[in-house]
Amino acid sequence: MWNWLRLVKDSVSEKTIGLMRIAFWKKTVDDIYCDNPPQQPVALELWKAVKRHNLTKRWLMKIIDEREKNLDDKAYRNIQELENYAENTQSSLLYLTLEILGVKDLHADHAASHIGKAQGIVTCLRATPYHGSRRRVFLPMDICMLHGVSQEDFLRKNQDKNVRDVIYDIASQAHLHLKHARSFHKSVPMKAFPAFLQTVALENYLKRIQQVDFDIFHPSLQQKDTLLPLSLYIQSWRKRY
Repeated sequence: MWNWLRLVKDSVSEKTIGLMRIAFWKKTVDDIYCDNPPQQPVALELWKAVKRHNLTKRWLMKIIDEREKNLDDKAYRNIQELENYAENTQSSLLYLTLEILGVKDLHADHAASHIGKAQGIVTCLRATPYHGSRRRVFLPMDICMLHGVSQEDFLRKNQDKNVRDVIYDIASQAHLHLKHARSFHKSVPMKAFPAFLQTVALENYLKRIQQVDFDIFHPSLQQKDTLLPLSLYIQSWRKRY
């Protein structure tokens, strides 16, 4: 469902059509929790997961509601707005994953909140070249204004220091969330760790962007890291996130 919702904004040119699809999923979730799922493959699998793991409806609805608010194609006004979006989408997904793993723990929830926010920020950074190619910029306006950077600077792939300073500030916020999430490491139940292994990929990207001096358009950032699977395996074996 999440991948489908994520594609709604990219695949429709009219907001009305997007709203109709969002409305479909709102009703679908309501029907699932009334034990009357529509005969649609994704909906049926979601119904099975809800029944099997007793998933909380609130997290599913938060994801849908946030995607609905995000159909306007507007830049985030500030970093807090981006974090709120990440909390209601990425963090909500992690809360659901924890439920599937049978984890009910306050420390795990706190870690999930910060990891979700880091994921949302990194996703926004990684997508900047793609969005720029479609003449869209979603980076927080408050940080851009702080450094005197306009949306046109990103559309033109400007690599001046003030542009890189914007990326540095945003990336630093993601790094801070990862640091906070890991501060709960010793208190988080071991069986929650598989849900948090995405931190390996997040940290990998943040290190790579630091190596190119926060040039968001550097070609190396568009290439796959062939060692990432090995890093994931090592962290999984070490029971770390």
